[in-house]
Amino acid sequence: MNIKITGSGSYIPSQVVSNADFANHVFLNEDGTLFPHPNDVIAKKFFEITGIEQRRYVTNDLTTSDIATIAAERAIATAEIDAETLDYIIVAHNFGDVKKGSIQGDTIPSLASRVKHNLRIKNPKCVAYDMLFGCPGWVESLIQAQAFIKAGMAKKCLVIGAEALSRVMDPHDRDSMIYSDGAGATVIEATEDSGGILAHESASYTYDESNYLYFGNSFNKEHNPDVRYLKMHGRKIYEFALREVPNAMATCLNNSGFNIDQVSKILIHQANEKMDEAIIQRFYKLYKKPVPTDIMPMSIHTLGNSSVATIPTLYDLLIKGEFENHSLNKGDIVLFASVGAGMNINAMVYQI
Repeated sequence: MNIKITGSGSYIPSQVVSNADFANHVFLNEDGTLFPHPNDVIAKKFFEITGIEQRRYVTNDLTTSDIATIAAERAIATAEIDAETLDYIIVAHNFGDVKKGSIQGDTIPSLASRVKHNLRIKNPKCVAYDMLFGCPGWVESLIQAQAFIKAGMAKKCLVIGAEALSRVMDPHDRDSMIYSDGAGATVIEATEDSGGILAHESASYTYDESNYLYFGNSFNKEHNPDVRYLKMHGRKIYEFALREVPNAMATCLNNSGFNIDQVSKILIHQANEKMDEAIIQRFYKLYKKPVPTDIMPMSIHTLGNSSVATIPTLYDLLIKGEFENHSLNKGDIVLFASVGAGMNINAMVYQI
């Protein structure tokens, strides 16, 4: 018995926001003082570091559970299963449903319960719950779903990563330009087909690192002090990721029984192009190998950083042949890797 992704789906919001659309934003320092550079200089430096030219935001009528449902419907259709046969629905997110203009995240009921309701699943033994694990949440949810199937507790699971970061970002913080919205979903199940999940690795670093990403006040001191926004210590995250993620990837690959030359693609969380490229460089350096051409497809240029949604969305585009100059084919060895709030990291080796 092998455990494989049998269907995938994604939702990419229709609202396109380019770097030029930030031309009239008032960017401030943490102490509330005006940022010293004009916005065109900020946008240029931002692009050079992150690689982001555009990002996607949900329209005002949608929430995270709505776009999670759309991605789920597409994954279920691709898998050609009856939704009533699902044993688990796991939704990875970070902030719940935040309606446009709201100052609160709504997680009662859980987003997984909302998705199950939206799918009109009647089966009470289909268990729905949420995963809060930062950006690596979708990979961690896949790891849990695999464990349920291995233990005989499930046959089919729906695993979703969905986020609407545009609802929790501080418009006066230049880091807000990184964030985007989106959703990706996968059905995984036991199958007689070859391949599937071959190895995984997870870790949580909390002793010194737990507050590298956090909720804090707006840099605009005139904003309501009771409203919190997503904040990060970018340099600390960068250094942490370069130190820890390549090692986790290597441990995972070594445990899979495959070698570095057999890896077809690396699907890494689309956090920051410069950081992701540095992680891959460090990873291959561990094996004293050069980084192969086209090993790491990047969606961040046009889709931005949608947290838990980046990897499942990228996977769906690749598996369906909708990503230019990259594809996934039967038998390919894929390495997933992610890092995010916690600080959490994980990796997974998967054979298509």
